[in-house]
Amino acid sequence: MKIRSLIAITTASLALSSCYSSPPRQLPAVQQGPSIEGAWVDPNGISSTFQGGTFTTRTTDTNQILASGTYTLINDRLVEINMTSLVRNTQQKVNCALVTPSQLNCTSDSGAQFSLARRG
Repeated sequence: MKIRSLIAITTASLALSSCYSSPPRQLPAVQQGPSIEGAWVDPNGISSTFQGGTFTTRTTDTNQILASGTYTLINDRLVEINMTSLVRNTQQKVNCALVTPSQLNCTSDSGAQFSLARRG
């Protein structure tokens, strides 16, 4: 009878020890692509800002708003901007590709192309 009890206790111990789980392992950190948040400038010196889903373009001399709107990150390299030009009183959609962490190449829905460089 003692052998049966010993076998039963051993079996129960093994069964319980198989239920033990090791501490949760840490998953690798999710790598996010470069952010477009911040200040950008075009070759003519026009300043654009991407901040929290809002897009604004201003003159560098008087800081007057030329266009404003919203932007959506399609993925870590593509951005869609919906903006209203205050100069022309028109709405436009612009698609931009982040070709390097410091350069955005953009094309408007009318076909106009331009680049923006990240401002230091």
